[in-house]
Amino acid sequence: MPNILIRRLIVLGGLSIIGILFIQSYWLVKTWDIKDKEFDQTVNIVLRNVAQRMSKFSNTVLPKSGLIQRKSSNYYAVNINSTIDAGILEQYLRQEMAKQSLSTDFEYAVYDCVSGELVYGNYCSTENLSVNELKKNVKLPKLNDLVYYFVVRFPSRENFLLANKNMALILTTLSILAIVFFLYSMWVILEQKRLSELQKDFINNMTHEFKTPISSIKIASDFLANDNSLKNDPRLSRYAQIIREQNQRLNDQVEKVLNIARLEKDSIELRKEIFDINKSLTDIISNESLKLKMGNITFTPYNEPILINADKLHFVNVVANMIDNAIKYSPVNPAVDIKVVNHTDAIQLNIKDNGIGIDRENQKKLFDKFFRVSTGNIHNVKGFGLGLYYVKNICSAHGWHIHINSVLNEGSTFTITIPKISLK
Repeated sequence: MPNILIRRLIVLGGLSIIGILFIQSYWLVKTWDIKDKEFDQTVNIVLRNVAQRMSKFSNTVLPKSGLIQRKSSNYYAVNINSTIDAGILEQYLRQEMAKQSLSTDFEYAVYDCVSGELVYGNYCSTENLSVNELKKNVKLPKLNDLVYYFVVRFPSRENFLLANKNMALILTTLSILAIVFFLYSMWVILEQKRLSELQKDFINNMTHEFKTPISSIKIASDFLANDNSLKNDPRLSRYAQIIREQNQRLNDQVEKVLNIARLEKDSIELRKEIFDINKSLTDIISNESLKLKMGNITFTPYNEPILINADKLHFVNVVANMIDNAIKYSPVNPAVDIKVVNHTDAIQLNIKDNGIGIDRENQKKLFDKFFRVSTGNIHNVKGFGLGLYYVKNICSAHGWHIHINSVLNEGSTFTITIPKISLK
């Protein structure tokens, strides 16, 4: 994965996390405010109904203003113009709370005008708890601006509100888990990226180190091949030829690995030039034909020059790679047919062989790095599985399209579609 893509992923992921946290926090605050308002409205209805029943019981008139006063988030005072019977008050409170489905603990106290103190009434629990288990609060604050009043406190208000927000809490938990998973995924991606970079650097350095001994072996093998005494000895001459061939094969594989390393680091610069595809293909086929001991490569050029704008070196490597594959995966007598088709807006380069073919399932992975079509326990075809991966990347870099049409045991046809250039 390219570094710029990882950076974009981290930035977008970070912004997404910030957005999720902001929306989640805003939603929780708004939900809490709504639930608190609902709670306050319900409590006001309960206390107003209780005050009206108390005034009716004592035949008094309620004050026109300031009947119910909220002194804190869970503490309410009710101002009435009559003495208060604590037993009747508790009964009315329980009944009205049941009517409004307000199932939460509460405690109340009544102001005693004689003693000038707020006399604690009772702690009323929604559960069947013993007196010792109830958390009584005997220090409810007294109010100096009221005369006949009672106070009600809801000690479990927060728990009551949270009990009605189970879904919000579940979604919050899921959001937190998603964020943790994303952060862990980012850590795994960065760690894998670091290990991948180490691997690429190692392979790149290793292949560069191979270049020096390969060059030395080539010089030595050329010297041996040109030595007159060796030329007269068929056995030694054959050994020298084997050294040259295997050294060239090793050099080709090292070049493939180096090209892939450059591709993955985005360091390959295309040096495009305009050239005739017919002439270039003729030269490539002439060189590749020298590698054939049996079989043939045929080329059907177009009847007039066709110009393309491409990196000539990479174009040669792409075609050479495909011809090599066609030869390697063909029977004893390879027959490779290359044809150029000139369309209105594009050029098609077709490379057809009589090889073993590729089944439909393997065609999907054919251009993946290191992928090689399985041939069971037979390993007569050597390579790293980098050739077609290189071909695909070079075609993509040029804006070309590559397509394969293959039938198992009947051969394959690779088609590269190259856009035409405008000379205007």
